[in-house]
Amino acid sequence: MTISRNNIENTRKRTTFPKNDTVAPEPGHGFVETPYVRDITERALSYLQVGYPVHFSGPAGTGKTTLAFHVAAQLKRNVMLIHGDDEFGSSDLIGKDSGYRKAKVVDNYIHSVMKMEESMNTVWADNRLTIACQQGCTLVYDEFTRSRPEANNAFLSVLEEKILNLPSLRSLGQGYLQVHPSFRAIFTSNPREYAGVHKTQDAIMDRLITITLDHFDRNTEVEVTMSKSQLSKKDARVIVDIVRKVRHMGVNNHRPTIRACIAIGKILNHMGGEASKDNPVFRQICRDVLNVDTTKVTRSGAPLLPEKIDEFIDGM
Repeated sequence: MTISRNNIENTRKRTTFPKNDTVAPEPGHGFVETPYVRDITERALSYLQVGYPVHFSGPAGTGKTTLAFHVAAQLKRNVMLIHGDDEFGSSDLIGKDSGYRKAKVVDNYIHSVMKMEESMNTVWADNRLTIACQQGCTLVYDEFTRSRPEANNAFLSVLEEKILNLPSLRSLGQGYLQVHPSFRAIFTSNPREYAGVHKTQDAIMDRLITITLDHFDRNTEVEVTMSKSQLSKKDARVIVDIVRKVRHMGVNNHRPTIRACIAIGKILNHMGGEASKDNPVFRQICRDVLNVDTTKVTRSGAPLLPEKIDEFIDGM
């Protein structure tokens, strides 16, 4: 079989993020915007609009990721999402040589002469930070301190000089990328004492404006519980008050979180009944959901938490 002149066979093996690998965030079903949420949103937007990256810091269950997406939605730009990972290297943010392109040319223009040429070139794949900087996306880097500090070094020049340093292997052949003027970055992180969390560089923290989050105020927790569980305000208030009392016991004052309120509310709504001390189903749900290591207080060697939960329910 004769192959005509300049017939090229290309084979490609690559792992890459497509150019449209972004999301357009919108408020989810049941999203609640109370004065507490509105205040944080307005502050974060002011910092971002000036050009500063925002960092939401706080324990699990304080709404960091939800707030990050809510704030990002107000900027009306596509969002590039990255989750921190201990296995990350800088290439997982910027890009890397992820395959090859092979070209084969068979020239049979003269019948008695056959000429064959083959070439193979590496294929560069931009990763999410590079794409976000190039397209002017809003980058949400969730739990960024779960990545090792050296993996995040690329952000130093991005956040300060607005330049992303790139390897010379990149297909465009440029050693750097000018960051798009619309690029914005929102970071979230858990406290350093959490498992799997690294201490990040002071140089990066110095470039961020950190908003420290704590648990929602009572009104916000009630509104969120109502919205997520479809319970009445009366029932939501009872659930929130019990969870908040358990939260302030013992040595771990971060748990249970708003997730416990939502879980109790959803299960109670599914099983029927109301949040009442006379409802044994409600009492058992609270015992099961709130069975967490929030306190090390014991009595006669037995955990005191189940007894305290009953006490809180009876005192409603």
